[in-house]
Amino acid sequence: MNCTAFPKWRSYLTALLVVLALGLTSQARAGEALTVVELYTSQGCSSCPPADTYLGTLVDRPDILALSLHVDYWDYIGWKDPYALPGNTERQRSYARNLGMGYVYTPQMVVQGMAHTTGSNRGAVERLIRELKGAKRLDITVEQANGTVQVNIPGGTFEDETGRILIAAFDKRHENDVSRGENSGRKLAHYNVVRDLVEVGSWKGEPLSMTVTDQLVDMKGRDGCAILVQSTKTGRILGAAKIWLTPQS
Repeated sequence: MNCTAFPKWRSYLTALLVVLALGLTSQARAGEALTVVELYTSQGCSSCPPADTYLGTLVDRPDILALSLHVDYWDYIGWKDPYALPGNTERQRSYARNLGMGYVYTPQMVVQGMAHTTGSNRGAVERLIRELKGAKRLDITVEQANGTVQVNIPGGTFEDETGRILIAAFDKRHENDVSRGENSGRKLAHYNVVRDLVEVGSWKGEPLSMTVTDQLVDMKGRDGCAILVQSTKTGRILGAAKIWLTPQS
């Protein structure tokens, strides 16, 4: 993700500083614990649109960090999903291993990296959200100063636990017409669509502060990003924060 040309890097940084001046915001202040809901979906799956619509109702909830991750294994049946990433498919397969599943499917919602259910089953998803709401998690905070963005992760919350620090850049909404495949003729809408997911560090159980300004510069053009600390042992989400990269009304 390193920029190769200084003028381009400077223009990206300038754009980010403008965003900071307008008030880049985080939804992970002290006392606000976010429950992460990941929807694995595809525009090539006829069963997915109801789950996509449901995710659209979750994105505005202050207690939820909802993300849409499009997978690529349905592209072969007639429609190539423009938002599908091979990394999303690999992430879903990792969940399948951690959760004791022998397969992957869509639409699937994974809650806090700890449990899953069919993404269109609203009752089951809401039940998992309630059940996992009290799960122990890291209180991640984000600070801005002197043109930098710093993520603060506390220590001492989990014993014998380490985690990967991930940044997922997402677009707030996409809508497009599908002309082939199982959803041919439909206009589909998607919310908090993950366009890039990168590992930026590791958490060893001790308090950690890290600057992520450069990573956010590389994500210019995206609406927001999620910062996740994910267990290297079980895949559960240990903590999460959300930052808007564009001004929000």
